[in-house]
Amino acid sequence: MDKIQKLKQQKQYEDYVKKKTPRHNVFLDMFKAFLLGGAICLLGQVIFHYFEMQGFSAEECSSWTSLLLVLFSVLLTGTGIYPRLAKWGGAGALVPITGFANSVAAPAIEYKKEGQVFGIGCKIFTIAGPVILYGIFTSWALGFLYWIWTLVK
Repeated sequence: MDKIQKLKQQKQYEDYVKKKTPRHNVFLDMFKAFLLGGAICLLGQVIFHYFEMQGFSAEECSSWTSLLLVLFSVLLTGTGIYPRLAKWGGAGALVPITGFANSVAAPAIEYKKEGQVFGIGCKIFTIAGPVILYGIFTSWALGFLYWIWTLVK
């Protein structure tokens, strides 16, 4: 192949890549993430205040709020709504408690056909496992540093 053909071929490939590469509007993506994350947080706040008006203590309100947000997240994941919300709202769906519940429920649902042990049991923490591992390790390391700090003081 001569140089001119190579340049033409390279130009065609670059045009093809530009055509196939999705274009993102960063500000629109951030706005959608803000709306979705805010809506999830607003739902949590509404749940909290509902239980507060029922006379529950702040600790009980927090527990019920967490429990219901996880339940809603798992139900929406199971019905296929949460993945569509996550696709639309991007990082806004990663609000910690609902995003974590989704990351545990999604592999369990996806691999259930492989059985209880090799499907659900092995794959349920595919995404959430590293979060748990590094969360535990980081808390241990920070606790150890705090303990050393108290000895030095």
